[in-house]
Amino acid sequence: MKSTSARLLQLLSLLQTRKDWPGSDLAERLEVSPRTVRRDVDRLRELGYPIQATMGTGGGYQLGAGAALPPLLLDDDEAVAVTVGLRTAAQGGVSGIEETSVRALAKLLQVLPSRLRRRVDALGTFTVPMPGEGPTVDSETLTLVAAACRDSERLRFDYESHDGTTSRRIVEPHRLVSQGRRWYLVAWDTDRDDWRTFRVDRLRPLTPTGPRVPPRDPPEQGVAAYLADRMNLHMWPVKARIRLKVSAETALEGPAAHYGPIEAVDERSCVLLCAGEDLVAMACYLAMLDLEMEVEEPAELREEMARLGKRLTRTGRDTDRPHGSGA
Repeated sequence: MKSTSARLLQLLSLLQTRKDWPGSDLAERLEVSPRTVRRDVDRLRELGYPIQATMGTGGGYQLGAGAALPPLLLDDDEAVAVTVGLRTAAQGGVSGIEETSVRALAKLLQVLPSRLRRRVDALGTFTVPMPGEGPTVDSETLTLVAAACRDSERLRFDYESHDGTTSRRIVEPHRLVSQGRRWYLVAWDTDRDDWRTFRVDRLRPLTPTGPRVPPRDPPEQGVAAYLADRMNLHMWPVKARIRLKVSAETALEGPAAHYGPIEAVDERSCVLLCAGEDLVAMACYLAMLDLEMEVEEPAELREEMARLGKRLTRTGRDTDRPHGSGA
């Protein structure tokens, strides 16, 4: 039998991992009776933890918000992750929390054990942040969306697409995904009856959030793979199909694999499916592949690549002329 103090710490740790805990589940995890769980909950309340209880068949316990932040339990890996995360937040990316992150980081470093401080210092010493440009995400918006994901609450927001048009969306949020300095929401769009992705810096939440809904099974290929697929093809206005004059195995080993899905055709060719924001940029990126290729579609990309080729040819001829020679 664990001591009361050890059991209280374990109970507190469990309450922090989920929003709702049925009393029977807590009793099973702690290997005690439901009566003991009730007593331990009362002890935590006396220590200042705002634990709410609901009665009935589906009743349970929930660690709520109080007048002051009570002590939180972090294991070693969580403490390192929070410290590194605060350092990253202090450097920007999420607007409005830089100064706050510095203050919180100072408090955490003051009590961090020496063995963990060495891990954090090593990460800080041997990594160099690269200042980035681009949109930042409002911290309140990010927090609201994260809470809606956690609580399985419907979310309403106005969304601005890449072409500047605005629409009202109602979704069942599933996960937030961070890629570089951008945040994406993967959610079930109730109007379109399908999964969709949204850039968080382009959405403006409408409060309050909607009713709670049962969590849906995630996209079949997983959240990260789904987002990568959406970003590669579906989120961009210009889509192209490129025949590469190499085998799929060869293409997958080179930079072409980062441009989009590759489909084998035969032993000597494959098809690259890619997408982008404009034809000029796509033509330039494809030219950098240094592969024999044929643009199957769209025709506008073939024309842009032909113009790019002519410009490069003219440039090459001009540089071959001796300096100071006449036209």
